[in-house]
Amino acid sequence: MAEHFVERRWESTSALSRLLRIMLMPLSWLYLTGVLLRNVGYNRGWIRSHKLPLPTVSIGNLTVGGTGKTPIAAWLAARLVALGAHPAILLRGYGADEPLVHKLLVPNAMVFSGADRVASAAEARRLGATVLVLDDAFQHRRARRDADVVILSADRHRTIRMLPAGPWREPEQSLRRATHIIVVRKRSSPLRAREVAEYAACVAPAAKMSIVHLGADALVRWGGAERRPLTVLASKVVLAISAIGDPRAFEGQLRETGARTAPRTFPDHHAFSRKEVQRLAHEATGADFTVCTLKDAVKLGPVWPPSAPPLWYLSQIVSIELGAEALDGLARSLAALAHD
Repeated sequence: MAEHFVERRWESTSALSRLLRIMLMPLSWLYLTGVLLRNVGYNRGWIRSHKLPLPTVSIGNLTVGGTGKTPIAAWLAARLVALGAHPAILLRGYGADEPLVHKLLVPNAMVFSGADRVASAAEARRLGATVLVLDDAFQHRRARRDADVVILSADRHRTIRMLPAGPWREPEQSLRRATHIIVVRKRSSPLRAREVAEYAACVAPAAKMSIVHLGADALVRWGGAERRPLTVLASKVVLAISAIGDPRAFEGQLRETGARTAPRTFPDHHAFSRKEVQRLAHEATGADFTVCTLKDAVKLGPVWPPSAPPLWYLSQIVSIELGAEALDGLARSLAALAHD
């Protein structure tokens, strides 16, 4: 809960939040020093890295949560399947929701969860994988990769403050390690996304640039194949449940349909207790729809009371607005390496 309290202060303009950020700045400087020293160690070979047994791409970011890593990683894995490769998605194992989401989004891909990506890679190869997709691994420099994809959020790309005074894991100069940069927009305008892309291109001119819109697609009922268009939410009261890095994007997508949202927000990767599920199910009786994210549906769905109103999740669609050729080229090059 203390971690969640600090996260809420990162972008707040209140006097308390500004004071807290000032108090945390010495810790941020220490954190930054550690990050820079670690990167120097890897850059100069003082810290050992390991070549993985298969063609590898990393999907990561410079900040904590909410940028769209999971849907981008799933999209790339699905593209590799379509090109005839056998991808394995390797996760760090932080949240129990992420492996379940990947298994639903890319049923033909293997999914491995564990802090040791080197060991997971060996197991994936043994079981028949031909290419590796490392989800949230930009900072995991122990495992070498053939391509580094870094995601920037057009919604959250604001003042750069390192952890714990802000959400940044690494300084923006680390973008120079990226082979590909994807600016993801959810709530932001196309113009804002292009501004972020142009700024990133100045920092990392060698990286290939793309812009992706991660938008709401449809309502999907948990436990069945029923889908409904988003237009059914117009003027309806929606109980909006989320335990993700950027809940405002999810709530904003619901409001854009004309829904009247009643948000119920929890910390990222939150494990719902039985009491919380019962309370949410009871509140659902007072709403026209109960909607969550897919990331939350895989946790709530299996324990959602059968007598409660249906649980729906908001499916997402990946639309490439700029740099489609760069992403397609990445997928094709990895698939070609997988076939060698």
